[in-house]
Amino acid sequence: MGVARADKDDIGRDGVLVGRHPGLALAKAVRSCAGRGSHSAHAFRPPQDPSQAERSAMIRITARISLDEREIDESFIRASGPGGQNVNKVETAVQLRFDVANSLSLPDDVRTRLSALAGSRLTNDGVLIITSQRFRTQERNRQDALEKLVDLVRRATHVPKVRRPTRPTLASKTRRLESKSRRSGVKKLRSPGSGDE
Repeated sequence: MGVARADKDDIGRDGVLVGRHPGLALAKAVRSCAGRGSHSAHAFRPPQDPSQAERSAMIRITARISLDEREIDESFIRASGPGGQNVNKVETAVQLRFDVANSLSLPDDVRTRLSALAGSRLTNDGVLIITSQRFRTQERNRQDALEKLVDLVRRATHVPKVRRPTRPTLASKTRRLESKSRRSGVKKLRSPGSGDE
């Protein structure tokens, strides 16, 4: 597709590790494929050669979790909204599809939290869809979409703290009783027949 192949692993913004696979070599110059015939979309697929499979790039999420880029499908679509006539001719918007339900890169607890965080972006089949059309070039939109995906997965790795019930302190009990007593006094003053006879 005319995509420039990175000479070595690169680290993008927010610690996104981009490897030698041409699909996500975002740190290097990406040649636009908009005007090269019908090659306007592609998907990452596992290489047939086992030796090539070992060289596939891993996208680092945390020290213990990384995504295999072969689990991410990428396609180019036409952007919607304002942008002049060019917006209807060139497929600069990028759509990433990540199969959360069947990913081998995610632990079960992260998979569960990611599904909850994804909301309406998760299909009924458990596929997370990330779209970016903020920029006018495929290169910047694909990097933006990848960073959105990494950020969402990274948020899903955070384990929420368990709230443990605590006993009320003596001071809080005293304040509650005093507040209750004041409210009771106000109600008595408002009741009929509470005035002096």
